[in-house]
Amino acid sequence: MLPATPVLQPSNITSRRPAALTPERIAAGLKRPAPPADPRDLHVIALAEGTRVVDAAVLVPIVHRAEGMRLLFTQRTPHLDDHAGQISFPGGRVEPGDAGREETALRETEEEIGLPRGSVTLLGRLPEYAIPSGFRITPVVGWAEPPLDLKPDPFEGASVFEAPLEHFLDPANYQRREYRFRGKHRHYMAVPYEGHYIWGATAGMLHVMCRVLAGEK
Repeated sequence: MLPATPVLQPSNITSRRPAALTPERIAAGLKRPAPPADPRDLHVIALAEGTRVVDAAVLVPIVHRAEGMRLLFTQRTPHLDDHAGQISFPGGRVEPGDAGREETALRETEEEIGLPRGSVTLLGRLPEYAIPSGFRITPVVGWAEPPLDLKPDPFEGASVFEAPLEHFLDPANYQRREYRFRGKHRHYMAVPYEGHYIWGATAGMLHVMCRVLAGEK
């Protein structure tokens, strides 16, 4: 459920977007050490000792379109147990037979939206992202060339849409928000785009990618 009565705290990171991103530049950026968390980013947490950790991986799919690079998202269906109704990246829990987080991300993406793993060139990983429910998510960044013959699983995702990568590389588009839920104060990141309210873990991972690819220190 979307938190109610949020308090808006716009991000004021200085925008320093790369002039011309290519797959090679993105891969090089992902190899650099991630910048330390901004002290204002109270949504960034470390899982407490004793937490039941659930490892997962998502694919952050960058689609190379003639009009520019696009990110591919899914809108999760309301009946799912985990993060129902949210906009997210395709992915899911790590299975015992997965050789690594990359395999998890590719397998889950193929199952969820029908994007064949052979159509994706892996560029690298973003730092693991933890959420209070105990999920520890590894975002795997991949590059895909169209045409994409997607076949979304209606049980997994209600829709698939794309948005320009440039939007998510502009720090001014991110908002720090907070709310109260079951007596606890919560913080989260949001990055709206044309009627799509992207928030929570997905927005948090995008914010990290923004800082990594912008060379934030």
